[in-house]
Amino acid sequence: MFKDKEGGSTLRIKTSMLDPNPAFRDRVLFKISDREHPRVKNKFRVWPTLEMSMAIDDHLLGITHIIRGADLVIETDMEKFIWDIFNWSHPETIHTGFLSLEGVGAKLSKSKSSKEVASGAFSGWDDPRTWSIQSLARRGILPEAIREFIKSIGLNKNNITTPVDALYAINRKMLDARANRFSFVAEPVELEIKNQPKINEISVPIHPDKPELKKIKVNKIFISEDDFNKFKGKEIRLIHLFNVKLSSTKPEGKFTTLENKDLPKINWVSEFLPTTIIMPDGKITNGYAEKQIKTLKKNEIIQFERFGFARLDKIGDEHEFYFAHR
Repeated sequence: MFKDKEGGSTLRIKTSMLDPNPAFRDRVLFKISDREHPRVKNKFRVWPTLEMSMAIDDHLLGITHIIRGADLVIETDMEKFIWDIFNWSHPETIHTGFLSLEGVGAKLSKSKSSKEVASGAFSGWDDPRTWSIQSLARRGILPEAIREFIKSIGLNKNNITTPVDALYAINRKMLDARANRFSFVAEPVELEIKNQPKINEISVPIHPDKPELKKIKVNKIFISEDDFNKFKGKEIRLIHLFNVKLSSTKPEGKFTTLENKDLPKINWVSEFLPTTIIMPDGKITNGYAEKQIKTLKKNEIIQFERFGFARLDKIGDEHEFYFAHR
């Protein structure tokens, strides 16, 4: 067994000491490390550096095109130097700048997310706070939307910052035609309505462009506490139902008319299923969703009207969704 201590020896590749880039001269290809490897534990002590492992792997795997960060140009040059020693052909290498998303509400860092996943602070790589591909899929961001988003940016050596809303806009366009509509109220409060007309059941389109109707029974009315606070003292329309003049002090109202007037529209539920929605920042929104969500299958992506698109993650006495975007 190799007896030297960690850091005691390295193996370098011989290059020209006249190379214009000092960092390219006699670069380290192997070094000693006694840190435990996650797969092979402490079986090996001598390990290749990045450019050595890339050069061998890319050749043995028959890689034809390499897309790599612009910060790894010198590693690419060394990889080509190694290929030339063995008379191996060069795959095409394309260097790209960093893509930063604006409006995600947090600094994106793979190393930070790795620590949070390892510590258990995040539920896994599909936790929405990692912003990994797995987490986007769990939220209901479609693979084809991600592809279109990346294609719209293109390959560029410069670092690019783009609003995350650009991704959401593409995903929204793809989901809008397929996602059925349902009602959800966050932090619900019961709305007592004076002179409420006798309406036992209504039929509501499952989607504006689909002929299917869902039947909704009407008895007690629940609205979100936020909607009440926002519109208290004003006349509003309960979507698909009727108009109500809200009290300015407590969750009460007075029926005004059935006419669909130009009024602020708010969601309501009557027969409901307790529902939680996991938001992109990891916070949980609790509320009631209409009972018709019981017809949904796991992984189905829907739109909660006036709230946003969400993917059904868990089915039970309390359904759990992951929020995509508005």
